[in-house]
Amino acid sequence: MYRGKKKIPLKGTILFYEKKLESIELIINELLQYAEQDVVIIVEGIKDVRSLKRLGIDGHFELATHRSLLDFCEQIAREHDSVLILTDWDRRGDILENKLVRIFRSLDIDPDVKLRKKLSSLVKADIKDVEGLASYVSTLKRMSHHSDYTE
Repeated sequence: MYRGKKKIPLKGTILFYEKKLESIELIINELLQYAEQDVVIIVEGIKDVRSLKRLGIDGHFELATHRSLLDFCEQIAREHDSVLILTDWDRRGDILENKLVRIFRSLDIDPDVKLRKKLSSLVKADIKDVEGLASYVSTLKRMSHHSDYTE
C-alpha cells in the first residue's frame, strides 16, 4: 500500500483486500438503502458526513456530539421512527454507541447498529473511524487495479 510516495508492505494478499472491498461495498449498498428510506444516520462529526457523501451516501445525517445526548435523542425520537448509529469504532465511539442505544430504547426506538458492527469488524485493523472510510475504500480500489504492491 502506498502512503505518499513510500511503499508500505501489505498485511495480506491482494485477493484478501479485494474480498474486503467487496464486503465493504455491500455494506455501502445497505447504507444507501437506509438513506433512501430516510432513516436518520447518526455520526460523530461533519468529517464523517463528508466521507459518507464521498461514498455516494446522501442521507439524513445527525451529529451526536454537539449537544446533550438526551435532548438529541428525544428530538430525533419525536421526528423519526428509524435510526442507524454509525459512530466510530474506537473506544469513544463504542461508549457513544452504547449510550445512544440505551437512550433510544428508553424512548421506544430500537436503533440499528448492525452495519456499524459489520464495518468495524472489516476495517478496524486498518482505520479507526467513519471519517477515514472513503479514503480507505479508494485505496482498496487502487490496490485491486495494481499488481505492484508488495506482500
